[in-house]
Amino acid sequence: MLKHRGFPGRMPSSDFQFTLRRANPKGATPLKARERYADRRAADKRADLAFMEALWQNFGAEPFERGNLDAGRLNWLLGREVVPASDPFDPADYEAMLRIDIPRVMVAFPDVIIDLPEDDSA
Repeated sequence: MLKHRGFPGRMPSSDFQFTLRRANPKGATPLKARERYADRRAADKRADLAFMEALWQNFGAEPFERGNLDAGRLNWLLGREVVPASDPFDPADYEAMLRIDIPRVMVAFPDVIIDLPEDDSA
């Protein structure tokens, strides 16, 4: 399991976990998209925002390995702001590749993506 050095372990001043300390000997917890309802607690919404900010600061538009990122926290963003970057995608693999879906992040978390990478194709 890849450990993302420099990635915050949890949201400051909270118990919202962002990373794992060690791999589960039984295997990675499978990722599955969870529905975010409008009546979620404000603290949960702040945790989603903080996690999305940490993902953007650490990986930007580049694909990244799931590694030690917490499955519970990823599940709230999976299928929307965080999508599989490889095909086939194994949701129960620590080496699964993911990427940030920039247009969806700009809608759901407009303050996260401040500086977009330059497009060199022009």
